[in-house]
Amino acid sequence: MYTTIHYEVNDGIGIASINRPEALNALNSTVIGELEKLMGEIEADKTLRVLILTGEGRSFVAGADIAEQCPLDLAGGRAWGRRGSALFRRIERLEIPTIAAVNGFALGGGCELAMACDIILASEKAKFGQPEVTLGITPGFSGTQRLARRIGAAKAKELIFSGRMVKADEAKEIGLVNAMYSPETLMESAVAMARSFAKNAPIAVKYSKACIDRGLQTDLDTGIAIENELFAMCFGTSDQKEGMTAFLEKRPAAFKNQ
Repeated sequence: MYTTIHYEVNDGIGIASINRPEALNALNSTVIGELEKLMGEIEADKTLRVLILTGEGRSFVAGADIAEQCPLDLAGGRAWGRRGSALFRRIERLEIPTIAAVNGFALGGGCELAMACDIILASEKAKFGQPEVTLGITPGFSGTQRLARRIGAAKAKELIFSGRMVKADEAKEIGLVNAMYSPETLMESAVAMARSFAKNAPIAVKYSKACIDRGLQTDLDTGIAIENELFAMCFGTSDQKEGMTAFLEKRPAAFKNQ
């Protein structure tokens, strides 16, 4: 079905691996197109609980394909940027939690792809950066917006203006990365985290993500109102009754996403 992506689902956890190792998984039109197609599959799959994004080989995504971008004119650059940004926004807007398991280079579009996910986990060998200014362009897949929101405007400006790469330990220190693992345990740790999300009531997890994401885009009072409404909506679900009954009966809950 896909030529540049490996995708599998086990126990409600999807793992999508970008598979273009000869180009360090650089994003070209084929990869972008297959990610768009995959998003449609994921959006339609109501049994999926968590999505993990990673890369095959020694890179997560080393950036967008420079050979494909080089000949673009103004109109072509605008279309390319809009397409990538729209795709990453779809990833960000998925109702389920998303985890980027960054095993190597996450540069340019790769860093932007990781930041479109809810959680970023990194191998000790991972490297992050937005080096676009060294190529005569700005970040084009929403990197200026997400990096500033994740690590603060001043630090984002420093990294983007310099094009400097940061190693995994510094990325964790500045708040870009949630946690760092050895290369051998990265995927095992990502799956373990995914399972810790997937075992909980899916509707409650979905609503919690919506509360955070929507609330961060508005003022505190409006954010609280959003939380109050989604909190109330949980009480219209059978999962809420099951979760609380299971707690009172001292047994594991059997959530049905209802």
